[in-house]
Amino acid sequence: MAVTVKASLGKEKYYTEVIAGENKLITDEPIEQGGQNKGFNPYEILATSLASCTAATLKMYIDRKEWNVDKINVEVELENFPLTKTAIFKRDINFEGTNLDEDQMKRLRTIADACPVHKILTNEIEILTKFS
Repeated sequence: MAVTVKASLGKEKYYTEVIAGENKLITDEPIEQGGQNKGFNPYEILATSLASCTAATLKMYIDRKEWNVDKINVEVELENFPLTKTAIFKRDINFEGTNLDEDQMKRLRTIADACPVHKILTNEIEILTKFS
């Protein structure tokens, strides 16, 4: 599946409009980085991708199994270490309004790792750039 997003940054320092189909969001840099903090910064968007994909993947599985879960919470912390070219995603998942047993929780751990964004981030990544 291919997706296309377009980011446009004008004269307002780091304020970027990002469009995907009919959806739009704003990214920016924190004030301490010279931005105005009017939107998510790029690292937050990356962590958001993993968190939201994980939640949606778990929800699809839970619904298919007809398990009773009121709410899925996924928190992702991203630490970036440029000197060692290492990034660490810490993902914390919890469920509200349920009494899932140990076997169900074990299965959900596997399902979380099957989220498409998780797979992309743990596979080889190639970025092809052209200027036009």
